[in-house]
Amino acid sequence: MDLPKIPIGQLVSDIVDWIEANLGWLLDGITEVLRFLLNGFQDILTLLPPLAMIPILGIIIYLITRKDLRLALLSIAGLLLIWNLQLWSHAMMTLALVISSTIIALLIGIPLGILAANNDTINAGIRVLLDFMQTMPSFVYLIPAVIFFSLGNVPGMIATVVFAMPPAIRLTNLGIRQIPVELIEVSDAFGATPQQKLIKVQLPVAMPTIMAGVNQCIMLALSMVVIASMIGAGGLGYQVLVGIQRVNIAMGFEAGLAIVIIAIILDRITQGLIKTGKTRE
Repeated sequence: MDLPKIPIGQLVSDIVDWIEANLGWLLDGITEVLRFLLNGFQDILTLLPPLAMIPILGIIIYLITRKDLRLALLSIAGLLLIWNLQLWSHAMMTLALVISSTIIALLIGIPLGILAANNDTINAGIRVLLDFMQTMPSFVYLIPAVIFFSLGNVPGMIATVVFAMPPAIRLTNLGIRQIPVELIEVSDAFGATPQQKLIKVQLPVAMPTIMAGVNQCIMLALSMVVIASMIGAGGLGYQVLVGIQRVNIAMGFEAGLAIVIIAIILDRITQGLIKTGKTRE
């Protein structure tokens, strides 16, 4: 005799219907805030013509990476190639999507990692949630994003945030938990408050590990770009999707190459910041 099916899917559907019916105002507010943030970054990145913006970005990379001239010049060369391929506007849309998604993921993920590091009960609950988030196929994130936020860049941004957040939580938690007990005891002996201990001891010591989480968060956000294009997110991911749909090898390859260039630049920047943090230690 077959056992009756547990109506998990129907339960989730009912919850979604309830949220749409009762929290539509909240979803609309979130949509407007995220759209404002995304459009703001895109406007900044496209404020100047590409040939004026590229040197500025090179200088910013040079300063952020503690005067790594080689990386700055290679970044400029990569950005010039993207411009030459006539993908500049799409690349800036992708970069704005990655930056805004990463910022939100870190604003949520790092505090959750700090809470998990200082509370074993919270850590146990978050670990189960993170296991669920990291084993769930990335395409599944698109379903609730579309249901709640329709199509476009905002649902793509929501799906990217959820997909990219786990490393920030895990590595923040790990970095703080790996701090030597002696340092914590010394700070307690000097009468440091929990806030002082966090700001002056835990975060500085754990910063290289936290920055590794930031790096992984950025890379996952960028990897979600093509998938998010399936629900209307623009940028290079959409160009790849169109190339696949039209079997246009040239279009797909050029957009994919631009994504790789951006990924390498962002990865080298964060890797440089990690090395800087370790050197300071």
